[in-house]
Amino acid sequence: MYRIFKRIFDFLLALIALIFLLPLFIPVILILSVTGEREVFYLQNRVGFKNKCFKIWKFATMLKDSEKIGMGSITVCNDSRVLPFGSFLRKTKINELPQVINVLIGSMSIVGPRPLMLVDFKKYNLEQQKSVYNCKPGITGIGSIVFRDEQKMVSNTSMDPQEYYLKQIIPYKGRLEAWYQENASLLVDFKIIFLTAWVIIFPNSDLHNYIFNDLPKQS
Repeated sequence: MYRIFKRIFDFLLALIALIFLLPLFIPVILILSVTGEREVFYLQNRVGFKNKCFKIWKFATMLKDSEKIGMGSITVCNDSRVLPFGSFLRKTKINELPQVINVLIGSMSIVGPRPLMLVDFKKYNLEQQKSVYNCKPGITGIGSIVFRDEQKMVSNTSMDPQEYYLKQIIPYKGRLEAWYQENASLLVDFKIIFLTAWVIIFPNSDLHNYIFNDLPKQS
């Protein structure tokens, strides 16, 4: 029953969001059309529901084929692959908003585990790979809130960014997504949507630890 109500909620919210976002999308599309590499949308393969790949919609923010150069799938602060206007889109998370299209067509949900590239998905252990996408991936999720400063984290560590991502970020993300699936409900989804907006306004807040006081601890 929860999944039925969740799908109805997802569709209605995505449709309303798309209507309200059109005044924002139009200038962004026009700017991207005349700047950088003149690419507007970036469609990338991501791992989704039941580990089936799908195309995720984003506004283009980086050089073409950026995952094949530099740090690959990991983006660090002041990454040279990020285009000037793309940097603004990434900081404000506007680049993620076209994913409402994914929600409308049913390949994503509003709330769920973030869909990873296959190369990063394979960094989960086998148990996590089997379970992390037993629900649809989301535009936001508990992992997105906890790791909202992921780019800064991998940039400031003394470890190699790839090693830090593999040993520190991915294992904890997996535990967070397992927690979400164990506790999933419309109320939890509403709280995650609220927290997503909250941390955009107050990026240093740890309110999520008070609202969800049973989150797994990072080892």
